[in-house]
Amino acid sequence: MPDRSPAALCRMCRMMSRPRSLWLIVAARASLLSPSMLRLDKVNKYYRVGTHSLHVLRDIELEVADGEFVSIMGASGSGKSTLLNILGILDDYDSGEYWLGDTMIRALSERQAAHYRNRFIGFVFQSFNLLPFKTALENVALPLYYQGITRRKRNQIAGQYLERVGLRDWADHTPSEMSGGQKQRVAIARALIGKPRLILADEPTGALDSETSQQIMDLLSEIHRTGITVLVVTHDAEVAARTQRTIRLRDGKVVGTDAPAGASHPGMQAAT
Repeated sequence: MPDRSPAALCRMCRMMSRPRSLWLIVAARASLLSPSMLRLDKVNKYYRVGTHSLHVLRDIELEVADGEFVSIMGASGSGKSTLLNILGILDDYDSGEYWLGDTMIRALSERQAAHYRNRFIGFVFQSFNLLPFKTALENVALPLYYQGITRRKRNQIAGQYLERVGLRDWADHTPSEMSGGQKQRVAIARALIGKPRLILADEPTGALDSETSQQIMDLLSEIHRTGITVLVVTHDAEVAARTQRTIRLRDGKVVGTDAPAGASHPGMQAAT
């Protein structure tokens, strides 16, 4: 079995010192992954509300393969956000098993959780979550700061990622000077800069108009084509139609999974 340790991934990236494009580095890293990117087996989550216990997730069973483009849909209160927090190692669960690649994620220390989030997962949020007092370049470079990379090097890399999302000329602008679509592109560049195995996008088009939403989904589809697993939480059926498969939640349960629709699917051309 090939060595899929973080050290092995880093060695491979260093060997590719002259890649044809930035996307090839990302795709090569994704190729080292196990067939299953993530798997949940009878996962339950409870919240204490006063003297009562609220059962938020109920025996969740789902699996997302390496390289899939999947959406999660459900009404408000269905458990989408809680599920995404667990997948993103932002919250723990009470019973069951959550496997991220070959690692079971359970009761991690803050340091361990931060390690997996920073090294293996990229986050894209509806509200962008950009620091308002930093430029686009500085926002994108921020994850590399926590990896101990020098300022000159991280700014150089951040510039390359801004170029990939079409915003190299906006590197010195702050979020207040950018449109919603531009801010989301900056957020996507920031999510990619750590070369993640998995992108988790929480309503990435929720604050955007329809045309800009299509552009953002085009960008996520391009990212998916490099081999990165992309999981999108959305309430928008048109966004879900751009993915390969939709997992539906209701009252904390998985109530259905739409099978891949193949070439006849109206959104599959952009996702495959």
